[in-house]
Amino acid sequence: MIVGTLVLRLRLPGSRSLKDKRQVLRSLSDRMRNRYGVSVAEIADAERHQTATLGIACVSGTEGVCRRLLDDLVRWAEAGAGEFEVVEATIELR
Repeated sequence: MIVGTLVLRLRLPGSRSLKDKRQVLRSLSDRMRNRYGVSVAEIADAERHQTATLGIACVSGTEGVCRRLLDDLVRWAEAGAGEFEVVEATIELR
């Protein structure tokens, strides 16, 4: 069993409050779950309204499947920006 993790650091330039931030993150997390079947949680920067750090996890039988899924998710997030900007993406496989 392979566990893949992705840490996404985001910048939310249009966010004026924590309420704005939560709305963007809730929508983004739901879309990731629905499209990729991953688990998503905010893991840092909870009190900062213009930055967010998300932890994303997937499980697979092979390393290649995890790698492709997380790489695709990063590309999707970078291309679908607008409300947010991907500052950093770090993938680990175990």
